Amino acid sequence: MAGQPVSYHGQGFSLLRDKNRFVLPSSLRAKVRESSGKDVLCLAKFPDWKCLVGFGLSRIDEFEAELDREQARADAAGRPFNRVKQAMALYTFQEVPFDGSGRFVMPDGMARLANIGDQVYFQGVGNVITIWNPEELYKESEDPVLEGAIEICRSMAEAELAKAKKK
Repeated sequence: MAGQPVSYHGQGFSLLRDKNRFVLPSSLRAKVRESSGKDVLCLAKFPDWKCLVGFGLSRIDEFEAELDREQARADAAGRPFNRVKQAMALYTFQEVPFDGSGRFVMPDGMARLANIGDQVYFQGVGNVITIWNPEELYKESEDPVLEGAIEICRSMAEAELAKAKKK
């Protein structure tokens, strides 16, 4: 678990299901389980986009080193650095259990932070997973970095919604 970097890659889409649960995609679930050592997904607000980030518990072990690097960069540039404020951003997350099939309940506060309703799109991006309300992702259409994710999300959403209609 700790000491081994985890790289999340791949995508997934989930509609809100019975008992108010979403499903963490299997490709990402295995990596979260590996990182956490158990079925726990950590959720936090992403600072730049209206989405959440998810990660396994082993990422917490990297926080102090990340703060040290940010402090060194600020010192080298002669900029002020508020370690407590930056730590608050890193350590404000919720541990959310998921079952063997990846089903989990999105905490209300986290859902509000990212405007998540009855659909979520997951995008693995290295050391975290971004978790989006598709409509919030589509609002970022001017950002060329997100162009691929937007199109994959649209395609996955169409497929899931069509599947749900058949039921």
